[in-house]
Amino acid sequence: MEKAGKLWGGRFTGSTDPVMEKFNASIGFDQRMWKADIEGSQAYVRAIEKVGLVTMEEMKAIYEGLGKVAEEWQSGTFKIIPGVDEDIHTANERRLKELIGPTAGKLHTGRSRNDQCATDMRIWLRDEIVPLRQHLLDLITVIVNRAKTEVDVLMPGYTHLQRAQPIRWSHWLLSYAWMFQRDMQRLQELTARVNVNPLGCGALAGNPFNVDRDFLSQELNFGAVAGNSLDGTAGRDYVAEFLFWSSMTMVHMSKLAEDLLLYSTKEYSFVQIADAYSTGSSLMPQKKNADSLELIRGKSGRVFGKCAGFLMTMKGLPSTYNKDLQEDKEALFDAYDTLTGVLQVATGVVSTLTINTESMRKALSPDMLATDLAYYLVRKGIPFREAHGLSGGVVALAEKKQCSLTELTVADLKTVSPAFEEDISAVWNYENSVEQYTSTGGTSKQAVMKQVQQLEEWLASLA
Repeated sequence: MEKAGKLWGGRFTGSTDPVMEKFNASIGFDQRMWKADIEGSQAYVRAIEKVGLVTMEEMKAIYEGLGKVAEEWQSGTFKIIPGVDEDIHTANERRLKELIGPTAGKLHTGRSRNDQCATDMRIWLRDEIVPLRQHLLDLITVIVNRAKTEVDVLMPGYTHLQRAQPIRWSHWLLSYAWMFQRDMQRLQELTARVNVNPLGCGALAGNPFNVDRDFLSQELNFGAVAGNSLDGTAGRDYVAEFLFWSSMTMVHMSKLAEDLLLYSTKEYSFVQIADAYSTGSSLMPQKKNADSLELIRGKSGRVFGKCAGFLMTMKGLPSTYNKDLQEDKEALFDAYDTLTGVLQVATGVVSTLTINTESMRKALSPDMLATDLAYYLVRKGIPFREAHGLSGGVVALAEKKQCSLTELTVADLKTVSPAFEEDISAVWNYENSVEQYTSTGGTSKQAVMKQVQQLEEWLASLA
């Protein structure tokens, strides 16, 4: 049997420096695309049989031989040969040749590793988006279910990390459900741009044997064909877009983690993270650290870095394929693996955390109803800007008298404005406060349950 060699080695007479060999190889990370590589090759051999480049018998031998290679990968018995199998394409073709002989050499007719690699990556990412999408849906579902069940729980809403106005705990939860819904929409839109077929673009100029690229697309379930061979072999917009999507999703994950970390401290005591997602201290026995959330927050920087780094790689490249693009895979795989873990851990954290309704209630304070005072005066016919100033006057009066707003008498309030009457007592009620926000997107029970309904209907549409 002919000794296995490099796919590109014909014009080279000297051996490769071992350091360069290792530096150049990608088999250590691109082997995870073995299934996509074999699927692409099986479709390609059927396409070249259609144009007479291989006989029916040769096509069957190659097709079935590739199936045997796939079985070895599946069973974990495939043996990578260091120094020979520089990438997944070389490894699979080398093993195919060992199994069926010289006929394997016809598989690559008219094909380049440039379009082969681009095809493998698109197939791999398209298929792997499916479980990633489900992990995101699981997280959204958990959030929506909690919001529906715990809709009567009130808590402070914050701006600038300062207590601002009373809101429902469910309203806070759903703010993240909407963020993650947008992430889902972006992922769905991205999938269509991933699912474009570059196979048949060759190294850069196209395929000289009239291979039917529409047939290849049908075989591989691609939704469209790359329209230009130069762009088809080298275009990595979809990788960059996936890295951006990962970064944007991690922004939302990090915000969620930060909020829950704050809410789980003794100072807040709004929530308690389950032991399954916490660790202890090697020195302080009393400590319970929400390491799950800290890791989610920390890994956001890792994903952002992959996105920024790959964009810098792309921005200086001349047209068509350059070996710099080998950097696409490690960035893509690492971001994917990070998101897969983060989404599952976050779903576990949110589904198992315990809320402390009493602590949330105690954190509400009368000063948070100052805006409601202004709204009270607006309902009496006073322009908002004037009402806002008068409400500020009431706050100043309470500070001067060293009492809370609720301890001011109607007589006290009338010194600020004669518009205050006995019905002001209805303002000193947190339930009344949240219930006034009935417009779409508000924190009243009706508005929150409408959000739940909207999200439930959207989730059902994806089932």
